[in-house]
Amino acid sequence: MRKLFAALLASVALGLAGGALAEDKPEAPAAAPAVTAPADAKAEAPLAPPTAVAAEAKPAEAAAAPAEAAPAPVPNKGDNAWLMVATAFVILMCIPGLALFYGGLVRAKNMLSVLLQVFAVFSLISVLWVLYGYSIAFTEGSAFFGGLDKAFLKGITPDSVAATFSKGVVITEYIYVAFQGAFAAITVALILGAFAERIKFSAVLLFSVLWFTFSYLPVAHMVWYWAGPDAYVSAEAAEAANATAGFLFQHGALDFAGGTVVHINAAVAGLVGAFLVGKRIGFGRESFAPHSLTLTIVGAALLWVGWFGFNAGSALEANGSAALAFVNTWVATAAAAFSWLLVEWLVKGKPSGLGAASGAVAGLVAITPAAGFVGPVGAIVMGLLAGAICLWGVNGLKRMLGADDSLDVFGVHGVGGILGAILTGVFAAPSLGGTGIWDYVANKAADTYSIADQVIVQATAVGITVVWSAVVAFIAYKLVDMFVGLRVAEDEEREGLDITSHGESAYHQ
Repeated sequence: MRKLFAALLASVALGLAGGALAEDKPEAPAAAPAVTAPADAKAEAPLAPPTAVAAEAKPAEAAAAPAEAAPAPVPNKGDNAWLMVATAFVILMCIPGLALFYGGLVRAKNMLSVLLQVFAVFSLISVLWVLYGYSIAFTEGSAFFGGLDKAFLKGITPDSVAATFSKGVVITEYIYVAFQGAFAAITVALILGAFAERIKFSAVLLFSVLWFTFSYLPVAHMVWYWAGPDAYVSAEAAEAANATAGFLFQHGALDFAGGTVVHINAAVAGLVGAFLVGKRIGFGRESFAPHSLTLTIVGAALLWVGWFGFNAGSALEANGSAALAFVNTWVATAAAAFSWLLVEWLVKGKPSGLGAASGAVAGLVAITPAAGFVGPVGAIVMGLLAGAICLWGVNGLKRMLGADDSLDVFGVHGVGGILGAILTGVFAAPSLGGTGIWDYVANKAADTYSIADQVIVQATAVGITVVWSAVVAFIAYKLVDMFVGLRVAEDEEREGLDITSHGESAYHQ
């Protein structure tokens, strides 16, 4: 146990040091949502002259006085309220949604271990997010890492604001911190399904720290960090602002709510883990049937409900973009669930409850990067394709890869995330009902849109995410194996992790 704590402390220290990789910048207000407006913007706004002094001024002098600077934007209470609800929805997705979805899929002797792993990882990453995660992901630094200006949320107060995607519109930065922190926590928890039923609890914790620090944070920074819309006042200003943005943002990658940052990133790490941790004892010879499809379907339903916060909340405002993302999340998921059922019915002869739940999750994954960029018909097409293709991902592709991805993390989140990221470039086209790309200098949709060019950009973002996550995950697993070991002993695995790792049972007869 002392080795684990020492390793965890060392990992956190490495994470804090990771911010030092960012380039030194002159002191300036840090940014967030991709970026925040200046922290404490209200306090920085020019103060009006005292009333007594103003009353004594002569009319001529008053006329000659320079016009008072416009006040700093104030968060809209409706936008703040919506983001608070959306954040709670994302937390609902993880605990209990993901925990029950995964828990029902494993054997009864490992149910509690999966619930605890999700719960513990959510808690661990939430704390690390406040300590250094938010700062590295959402402050200015290099194109790959932010800095440590906001480590421990330094300088953030109840008056601090974060930019949205509309000029002159801000939200309270604290709720933006919580919203993005919930994203980070569920992303790391998604990985757990790939090596369920045979990994050490200590290995889960140490790996989570390493991968979160060196894969999630830089990918989030590369895709979502920018200077905010108010920086785009002219072509020259836009060029200067883009130079401070994350690497993939600079190159025009579209990812509304986390196709690359969340799903592909986590799925690749899970696949690498499935290979390195190894197959479960008896894999391919014994039955590994889910012990409670009831809980799995309940978990999938909670994921679907929570995902409205995940996708529609990513608009950062209670506006038309959020409404579009809401509708797309609804219909793409429904289409994918039905598509999976139909194909399964045709191929296997019977539609299944597990198929409906898996299809729904596949649709949620696929629409995530596209939610605010495509029209509802495009979302339905994406959902139909996701259901059928992810069904192949958890059957044909899984056999081809030969890995024991216990709960099909890569087959659903990897395949669905890649499909969704690529198709975002197609269906975001205005000619196909999409929104196109927003020109922040002109403050309107761009006049031209090339499907081929955007698909190339999307594919590049996918490729970079796959390679980055795979390399970090491989190194992290090897370090974990060196410090605490990856896998429980064979007799412990046979008895079940509930008893051997935690001294408890999910069920008592």
